[in-house]
Amino acid sequence: MTKSGFVAIVGRPNVGKSTLINTIIGKKIAITSTKPQTTRHRISGIYTKNDKQIVFIDTPGMHKAKDLLNKRIDRLAVRTLRDVDKILFVVDKEIGMAEEHIISYFENINTPVYLIINKIDKLNYKKGRIDKIILSYINKYNFKGVYPISAKENENITFLMNDLLKDLKEGPFYYPTDMITDQSEKTIMAEFVREKILKYTEEEVPHQSAVTIEKLEYNEEYKQLDVNVLIYVERESQKRIIIGKSGTKLKEIGKEARLDINNRFKVKTHLNIWVKVKKGWTNNLRDINVFGYGLDD
Repeated sequence: MTKSGFVAIVGRPNVGKSTLINTIIGKKIAITSTKPQTTRHRISGIYTKNDKQIVFIDTPGMHKAKDLLNKRIDRLAVRTLRDVDKILFVVDKEIGMAEEHIISYFENINTPVYLIINKIDKLNYKKGRIDKIILSYINKYNFKGVYPISAKENENITFLMNDLLKDLKEGPFYYPTDMITDQSEKTIMAEFVREKILKYTEEEVPHQSAVTIEKLEYNEEYKQLDVNVLIYVERESQKRIIIGKSGTKLKEIGKEARLDINNRFKVKTHLNIWVKVKKGWTNNLRDINVFGYGLDD
């Protein structure tokens, strides 16, 4: 008899949701960054152990969005709450307006919600400081459980996983046992490139950038994967920033993305990257669809 279930990971931007799913799965399937609004897709990570399988869904950070792109992304995160068996609500500080806004969505569903206090390593694991955060939440909602963790340091993750596995109901495996994500190779590669844009650029540039894979082909002669990448931005000035002086910044973005692709897919990769301007794409529904953002909603 197999048991299975779907678990959503939600929270405001930059609380460590993607780091948590990477730690649980044991491989990098979601990009991470210190900048908010890193995750744009609803990413599934598949954890299978013996006769049990959990499909974790890493949602974009919930926030009050301004442009069409981020409004659609936020709507996608909210809709995910209705399609799962459990919710992990990840926070990293005392409750504020953003957290109360997210909790208000829980009032309209019957799904069990677990409160996850992340980044306890930054609190030096001090019980008093962790308790202060917990106390600010427990009177706001009837949480199924409270788990102080450090996703980055893999602290208390086993304890959380044991409880999630224990409460699974009888059900089929939704994915093969050797599968760890439902993302396509192209999506993962594009996200690795976008992660480096987040790393090497500032202000509006990373959030007004989109990445697509135009070609993915194995080169038998050189025994390598040839990948053609297009980075779209909204203005010429953003294009110049990404390329950098004499192309230095684009070279760094390509170099680090290539290393991630090599490591993830265990293959030698050759990246060709171009940057194009597509004005106003973050407020153009057709462009947002073409780039694959928010399609699940």
